[in-house]
Amino acid sequence: MRAVIQRVSEASVRIDGREHGRIGPGLMVLLGVEIGDTDVDLEWLCGKIARLRIFPDADGVMNLDITQVHGEILLVSQFTLHASTAKGNRPSYIRAARPEEAVPLYLRMKQRLSELIGRSVKTGEFGADMQVSLVNDGPVTIIIDSRQKE
Repeated sequence: MRAVIQRVSEASVRIDGREHGRIGPGLMVLLGVEIGDTDVDLEWLCGKIARLRIFPDADGVMNLDITQVHGEILLVSQFTLHASTAKGNRPSYIRAARPEEAVPLYLRMKQRLSELIGRSVKTGEFGADMQVSLVNDGPVTIIIDSRQKE
């Protein structure tokens, strides 16, 4: 699983011209599920996201996690995070999991993150054409991959 995590002052997702999800201060999480990802990847990644200390404390130091600032999460599926550009100029998405594998993990990730932060996680819609808007606060953008535990 690969996630692009952005600290935001606000974020929203629209589908067919209508707002589907909106958050105030918190995290915008773009999630790509790769073939072979499991609940082990999900648990590790959810824990990292929930404990990621990228919010400023009283001294302006990035020292607080999402629960400490009572932040929200907007979780949006994005299979293009597993694009391979090794050959030619047209990306290949062969490593991205098919919907029958990815959707259950995406839904479990929403549930697990909700449990860890103590509030409902907002989402996009898996497989939909979505328009995502956000105000990246900082900017702060972190990429985490469960197969490259750095």
